[in-house]
Amino acid sequence: SIEQLAAARTAGAYVVDVREPQEYVGGHVPGAVLVPMSQLAARVGELPTDRPLYLICRSGNRSLQVTTALRSHGYDAVSVRGGTEAWIASGRPTVIGADV
Repeated sequence: SIEQLAAARTAGAYVVDVREPQEYVGGHVPGAVLVPMSQLAARVGELPTDRPLYLICRSGNRSLQVTTALRSHGYDAVSVRGGTEAWIASGRPTVIGADV
């Protein structure tokens, strides 16, 4: 949930945005790392294995698919229900554009 993600971010969680780049620059969770679902297979080695991963997309469908795949490979992965839409609707900080 958005509340779990907010608490986890405070504790240094690793947040992965699985949307496409144009969606990401339109607004994303601060600190979220962009790894589009379409690139996941090629980039899975970039993901840390020593802490939980919070997967987020627009509404929660893609992140749930990615979470299922990552869990089957031993990752501690959590899908953020409601996605970026719910994060923005909650009034929490959002970054527009690419992170520097």
